[in-house]
Amino acid sequence: MSWIRGLLAAFAVGVLVVVGAAGCGTGGADGEAAVESPSPVGRLLDDTDEAGRAYREVDEDDAPEVDIEVQPGGSGDGWDVTLIPDGFRFSADGAAKKAVAGRGFARLFLDGRFITELRAPEYRLATRLVPRGTHQVTARLYADDGTVWAVDGKPVECTADITASGEEGTKGAQGAGPGDGADAVAVALTLGPGSPVPGGKAS
Repeated sequence: MSWIRGLLAAFAVGVLVVVGAAGCGTGGADGEAAVESPSPVGRLLDDTDEAGRAYREVDEDDAPEVDIEVQPGGSGDGWDVTLIPDGFRFSADGAAKKAVAGRGFARLFLDGRFITELRAPEYRLATRLVPRGTHQVTARLYADDGTVWAVDGKPVECTADITASGEEGTKGAQGAGPGDGADAVAVALTLGPGSPVPGGKAS
């Protein structure tokens, strides 16, 4: 009977070895690992931004949103830009370059001119970049692969109009009246070209 127990023990070891190897994820006969590819997020459109980055269309219900607030700097120097995202999280620098729903970064524009890439909600816009007059500050949301989040063929973005009366006036803008620095802050918020959005939310 001892030879039967020995045979059963050997058989049990063989089964354990086979079961352990089954979880290694080696996939097909070519030896490549079987990797489950994630579902694509949205669909790419032919439209692109100024830098040639493709729009990534998502349903309105699934789309991220962003508000933008621009105020004269507390020290009287520059402008404090604050982004208020909804359904969106900023990815850390060095994040994998793939589109993940509700993740990515923002790009900041002044009068249509690219200023900086943001991976945090706050930024100080230097006074020297905002000469006397009325200007548009726009924040646009991007996926980590560089595509532009879009809804109905329009980029997810928000724009604030600001008015500067000149460098000297801006330095004393805190508590200043009209004509003495920042005459108007965030007087218009839009989603895409010429599409006003109440409250400044882009969807």
